[in-house]
Amino acid sequence: MVRKQKTDSRDALHILNLLLANRFPRIWIPSPGERDLRQLLRHRHKMVCLRTSVRNQLQGLAMGQGVYRKRKLWAAGGRSELEGLGLDPWASGRRQELLDILDRLDPCLAELDRAVAKEAEQRPATCYLMEQPGVGPVTALMFVLTIGPVERFRGSKQVVSYLGLNPRESSSGGRQR
Repeated sequence: MVRKQKTDSRDALHILNLLLANRFPRIWIPSPGERDLRQLLRHRHKMVCLRTSVRNQLQGLAMGQGVYRKRKLWAAGGRSELEGLGLDPWASGRRQELLDILDRLDPCLAELDRAVAKEAEQRPATCYLMEQPGVGPVTALMFVLTIGPVERFRGSKQVVSYLGLNPRESSSGGRQR
């Protein structure tokens, strides 16, 4: 117990010294609006995962019948072929329920994508990021909402460390990880 108190008081003293030297890192707390936008992005992500799961299950049903069309299964012809498969009653019911779920997910995801695009267009930082190849509204908005004010970082190395994108090599006994 005494050792714990000494450690706690040393930590407090260290924090105090950092504060006095103006070296304590600034803590950014997103606004309620920014936290709500994060919820939009999380919801969209979960819905995309759900759609992927439903599609994978439908793909599995088709493959069980010898039909392997990859992404073509989601085109009009592939959908017709999927609906025309001769399945046993339970598998047929499952296929229909999964198709119904998929039919409800697609418009929902389209609406979420429109909302994300609208929010991204309203922020200069996201517009700038979207000028880079491969960066769309979802990536740009999530990056901006995760980083917050970039002024709080001294340089790109701090941003990379903050995001956990700095890989390290761990070598031992001839093994590299």
